[in-house]
Amino acid sequence: MPNRWVIAAAAVVTQVCLGAVYGWSVFVGPLVTSTGWSLTQVSLTFTIAIAFLGVGTIIGGLWQDRAGPRPVATVAGLLYGAGYLLAGWFVSSRSVAGLYVSYGALGGIGMGMGYITPVATLTKWFPDRRGLMTGVAVAGYGAGALVMSPFAARSIAVRGVPATFAILGIVYLILILTAARFYSHPPAGWRPAGWEPTGTVMRAASAADFTVREAMGTATFWMLWLMLFLNVSAGIMIISQASPMAQQQARMTPVAAAGLVGVISMFNGAGRVVWAWASDAIGRSRVYFLLYVIQAAIFFALPRLTDAALFSAALALIGFCYGGGFGTMPSFTADSFGSKFMGGIYGWILLAWAAAAIPSPILIARLRQTTGQYDQAIYSIAAVLVVATILPLTVRRPAK
Repeated sequence: MPNRWVIAAAAVVTQVCLGAVYGWSVFVGPLVTSTGWSLTQVSLTFTIAIAFLGVGTIIGGLWQDRAGPRPVATVAGLLYGAGYLLAGWFVSSRSVAGLYVSYGALGGIGMGMGYITPVATLTKWFPDRRGLMTGVAVAGYGAGALVMSPFAARSIAVRGVPATFAILGIVYLILILTAARFYSHPPAGWRPAGWEPTGTVMRAASAADFTVREAMGTATFWMLWLMLFLNVSAGIMIISQASPMAQQQARMTPVAAAGLVGVISMFNGAGRVVWAWASDAIGRSRVYFLLYVIQAAIFFALPRLTDAALFSAALALIGFCYGGGFGTMPSFTADSFGSKFMGGIYGWILLAWAAAAIPSPILIARLRQTTGQYDQAIYSIAAVLVVATILPLTVRRPAK
């Protein structure tokens, strides 16, 4: 019998590698300066990567339900590492289309396949700590930029963007392929020795396993989809422009702004654990309600924050809530539909992540380019979050 704690450790390693995408803003300024591409063109790379992540989660989730997690994670590592390596070559040749295909499409699909696999696997291995352990796994993803951003900022200054992409590609390829060797599914009907569901949240979890088709036929599925979409839209808008926004609004240096990206990543990772752990105690719906309320208040205040410390604290809290949405949603999904077909079901839920990556980063980049300010986009998402508080108050577990 595989050791489930070793599988959890491998999941965290994989997610740290994949979460480097949240440090994309570190590359934004150097790419604009060195290539002559516009801010919108460079920002679109991030949007494409997250959009194709959604494609990868569906492919990987459905495939791993049939074949198990190991082959899916292996292919994910190959695609993701290749995406970075090719991105370096395309930046050298000044091909923005090539950057979109390599880092955006190829790397995004690998990222999605790699993300869904450990999350779905851990819901099966840890029914006794479902919220906490899926939160720990995706915390690695949130912390990815914390590890990558400081290195990338210094490496870009010394070696340039292409060489930095190449180094990261090799490292990520090796680490993800190594972690993939430890993944497996537990035997059918397996439970931790002596464990029985206790507590309000665990007792309320679905005892039935919905197929992907059955889950998608419920109103609950689409409400969960929309809840994740809105939470991602809010956070990803800020994360995609964190470095240039910090330099403009809070007058931070490029190095300090890169450090802030790392701080956001740290809080993003912490939020995935803390909110997921809290959801085991107070319930998934209550956590989502709190996420929306806290973020709405911060977004309304954000355009007036010019002090570097206050600005940094606000972005850190946004990252904390953004991560909380990801940390809580896997257990929310498994509670609602069972864990047997979690890969396929959650793969479709994560398409909300990809869909959210399209409008909000482009909106904030375009408004910044045309108006010189970020205010309009920030106030818009704040208003949406206020309305969104209705959703977690009305979502219900479906009956099969």
